[in-house]
Amino acid sequence: MKLILSLVITTFILASCDSSTSSLDPDDDDNGNDEDFPTAEQNEFLDQLQEDTFNFFWETTNPQNGMVPDRYPNPPFSSIAAIGFGLSSYIVGVERGYVSRDEAAERTLNTVDFFYNAPQGSEPDGNSGYRGFFYHFLDMNTGERAGRNEVSTIDTALLLAGMLTSQTYFDGDSETEESIRTKVDSIYHRMDWQWMYSRSDPPLVSMGWTPEDGFIEHDWRGYDESMILYILGLASPTHPIDPEAWDMYTESYLWEEYYGEQHVNYSPLFVHQYSHMFVDFRDIQDEYMQNRGIDYFENSRRATYANRSYAMDNPEEWEGYDELVWGLTASDGPGNETHTIDGVEREFRGYWARGASADHVNDDGTIVPTAAGGSVPFAPQITIPTLHHFYEEFGDDLYSEYGFLDAFNLTYNVGSGNEDGWYNDQYLGIDQGPILIQIENYRSELIWDIMKENPYIKEGLEQAGFEGGWLD
Repeated sequence: MKLILSLVITTFILASCDSSTSSLDPDDDDNGNDEDFPTAEQNEFLDQLQEDTFNFFWETTNPQNGMVPDRYPNPPFSSIAAIGFGLSSYIVGVERGYVSRDEAAERTLNTVDFFYNAPQGSEPDGNSGYRGFFYHFLDMNTGERAGRNEVSTIDTALLLAGMLTSQTYFDGDSETEESIRTKVDSIYHRMDWQWMYSRSDPPLVSMGWTPEDGFIEHDWRGYDESMILYILGLASPTHPIDPEAWDMYTESYLWEEYYGEQHVNYSPLFVHQYSHMFVDFRDIQDEYMQNRGIDYFENSRRATYANRSYAMDNPEEWEGYDELVWGLTASDGPGNETHTIDGVEREFRGYWARGASADHVNDDGTIVPTAAGGSVPFAPQITIPTLHHFYEEFGDDLYSEYGFLDAFNLTYNVGSGNEDGWYNDQYLGIDQGPILIQIENYRSELIWDIMKENPYIKEGLEQAGFEGGWLD
């Protein structure tokens, strides 16, 4: 996860900001192709993409403890954010008919059971977390801290969001489903949000803690993926954070125009996607968005279009960028190398928070399918054709047994086997989740509708000052 620096927000309100495009109605296609969209061929492709991506979570996860690999086929450890995405993916699997409700409930209970009983303590080894929060990465088999990573607030929040989705969905009378609900509540109640207050600027929340060094000096302040963190922290039934935190969070937003789109800027697209996987932000507004005249859904739509427009402009002249080949977000890359290609010195990166906005540009020619996949609800008319094009144009180089591999770079043509560019051979759990869940939210609004019934989500939004839409 990125380290957040303070952003500067402009103080004027632009009259051209409106929320007229906050819709999933295919008739609202701003390309004018509102009839027969998606096409039958595109729908068939989405069916395949969802099932293949679901199978990543179902088949690569340790079924005994719910540990979802951070990456595959070389899983060094589990990512707790990917576990949260996995819990929601099991629900998609039930509704799509990939697995039975009983199978999904059993897998979910095994996961929740592990975290309910997981060891917690201040010792650096032998624990899964501390003060109710969990380490960012856990061992795939033992579920204990893997290496020397941090107790992560944002990753715990994404894990909890998946648990709360499960708690609301599994509403039956069976012992399994009752146990899921009870244990998720217990896990939530134990989280000491106030302990995680930023030591430099409370009641903002610190990014995390380690036994070796204490609290991370950086805190979560806008605009970033931590909207869901603050919503859950505000709603805590036992250790809620002060509602002032939301106002402090929004104070540092950067509202700028970028490639013709006026919006709260942040560069990697995952920032504009993660909280939206669980919360339907259409037509609900906090005070900040009321003053801007849009909602966060519309903001993410604009960010998606700006990301694509940057690629189409292609100021650094990377190979292959066009209206169907675009998408910058955090991902793997070819490696931390510099090469001269066609007379131009090019600097490439490994894992990097790629993105483009008025705040900054991180671009090394690497395109990431989850950038478009996680934005499908916001901009289906540009994201679905792009994903379909990736599938048809790049074939087995980019699409394998579990859907899209993580990233590709058409400029990087150095070394054996890279004559046509670099294609990653890994799947990343935190990039698989947005593809599956956001396509489902576009097609059926499944996860959104479930979470609208969760009282904690409602409470957190209301504490943050959200009004309107489905909240009323």
